[in-house]
Formats: sequence, C-alpha cells, structure tokens
Amino acid sequence: MRLTLPFFFGMKLPNGHLFRGKRRLVKRVSHRAIETLKKDMQREEQNLFYLRHPYLTREQSAGHSKALNKHQKWVNQFITAANDKFSKHKTLRDELEHLKIGEDWDFKAGAY
Repeated sequence: MRLTLPFFFGMKLPNGHLFRGKRRLVKRVSHRAIETLKKDMQREEQNLFYLRHPYLTREQSAGHSKALNKHQKWVNQFITAANDKFSKHKTLRDELEHLKIGEDWDFKAGAY
C-alpha cells in the first residue's frame, strides 16, 4: 500500500455527494462535450425550422387522409384485431360432435 499511496495524494475527493453541495467536484468542460452540445443545438434548430415551415398547410393536412380512407381502414383493422382475441361462436352441435359415433339408434341383436 505504501508504494501506491503517492498516486492518490493529488486526487482528494470532497465529503458527501460528489457533484452536489458546497465542496462538490466540478467537471471540466471538454472539447468533446462542446462539440456534442453544438450538434444538439443544430439538430434542435433544424427541428424548429421544420415546425415553422411545414410541408402541408393546415387545410391540406386536415383533408389529405380523408381521400385515402385512412381512418376507416384503421377502425376496421382495430375491430378485426379485437375480434381475433376472442373465441369464435360455437354451437351445441360443435361442442358435442365428439360424442357422435354412429347415426343409428336401433339395437342390433348379436352385436355384442
């Protein structure tokens, strides 16, 4: 331990939480952090530009899906998906089909 102890003298850590309070450890701003921040700001500015200048006007965007019947297709797809989750209608005949062995009800002598 005595050989490695001098390596730790320059790294005294603050008391308590590292990044909060009066004696907190403040990270230095790196060049990479500045570049990342610039990229984020440029992306945000581009997004705001697209929001300020939309491709369609409000009137065009309100009616463009009506001609394609998108809402009706979505409703039909939703209804079929909901119906697929439930079991199909079963009749009594379908439930008791496995009990049916033969059609004749008459006793035939000598069968047993």
